Amino acid sequence: MKFKCVILFLAVVFSANLFGQTSREALEARRIQLQKDKVYINALLSNTKRDEKNLLLELIDINKKIATSEKIIAVIDKESKMLRNEIYTNQLTINQNKRDLEALKKDYADMIYKSYKSKSQNSRIMFLLSSENFFQAYKRFQYMKQYTSFRKMQGEEIQLKTQELQSLTDSLTIKKKQKEALLNDKKGEQAIVEKEKKEQQIVLNQVKKKENKYERQLKEFFKEEARIDAQIDKIIRDAIAASNKKSGTTTTASGTFALTAEAKELASQFVSNKGKLPWPVEKGYVFLYYGKQPHPIVKTATIESNGVRIETSAGSKARAVFKGTVLAVQVMSGNKKAVLIQHGNFITVYKNLENVTVSTGDNVDTKQEIGTIFTDKVTGKTILGFVLSKNTTTEDPALWIYKM
Repeated sequence: MKFKCVILFLAVVFSANLFGQTSREALEARRIQLQKDKVYINALLSNTKRDEKNLLLELIDINKKIATSEKIIAVIDKESKMLRNEIYTNQLTINQNKRDLEALKKDYADMIYKSYKSKSQNSRIMFLLSSENFFQAYKRFQYMKQYTSFRKMQGEEIQLKTQELQSLTDSLTIKKKQKEALLNDKKGEQAIVEKEKKEQQIVLNQVKKKENKYERQLKEFFKEEARIDAQIDKIIRDAIAASNKKSGTTTTASGTFALTAEAKELASQFVSNKGKLPWPVEKGYVFLYYGKQPHPIVKTATIESNGVRIETSAGSKARAVFKGTVLAVQVMSGNKKAVLIQHGNFITVYKNLENVTVSTGDNVDTKQEIGTIFTDKVTGKTILGFVLSKNTTTEDPALWIYKM
């Protein structure tokens, strides 16, 4: 029963170590990725032109940097906790191994001593010759062989246990160094956050002095965005009406596409890739999320975003997230363009393009470049507006794109 308990304990410890290791590796990968993202984000944010016109953007940038650093700190905390648990479990195993090794050595020493005494009193040959019959002699011979084999096995077990103990001790040393390095990383990130929060407060004070002015600017911006969204909505509704008329469907008021068998299959494939679609840019970060939300700085302003905004580097290309057909290329204010791609009864929209490389009716493939994203000369920012809708109803693109 005792032996079974020991085996069960070791199995639980091993499983816990294995699970902990796997989880910690995932956390480590997450931390490394966040640190890479932070370098990229900081490079993008440094392009923001610093003047009174861009104070809101500057403040949003600072908030983004703080949020990224705080995510890194949170991951470091989780990773440190796992390492602490691993170190504790490792130390328990080392202590158990030390006790086992001492017991093995003692048993081995007792066996050698008894073997020596037996040898001095009576040789192996005499032990065999003193047998009463051949069967007893054979049994004694087998016993001597098993005894020798057992002694050799115990010696090997001691050697193996010693090596295992050394390996565990080395592993413990490495884990302690890893934890120390993580704590140093955390101190560095905390120092950065403190510095950025001071910078944040300075800019925030400047913004508050002219909050009414910024609120007016935001209202004008959102008004223009609503006008663009209305244009796009009209394009989709007109396309639905044309599709239904072509198919002979009379339920045009339903606001849904009349799909051919081929289009239904395409829509089905699109749905099956929900959460796995590639980003509409090769690299970037989400600047604004989907849905109704308060402005992060001007609290009296409300944002109604029917998609996401992704900031990327100047010169970046927009790319199709899935194969489909270009429904329309629409020219917006300031000669900026939007591309609408149809995937059955799903539409993806790519806004704020400086130029496009596709035309209405073109078939496009997944990740195919469709145009260059516009870089604002005033702010220095390159932001893609990305919208996803089923017929005329928009959906949160973050639920469709991987790792957003």
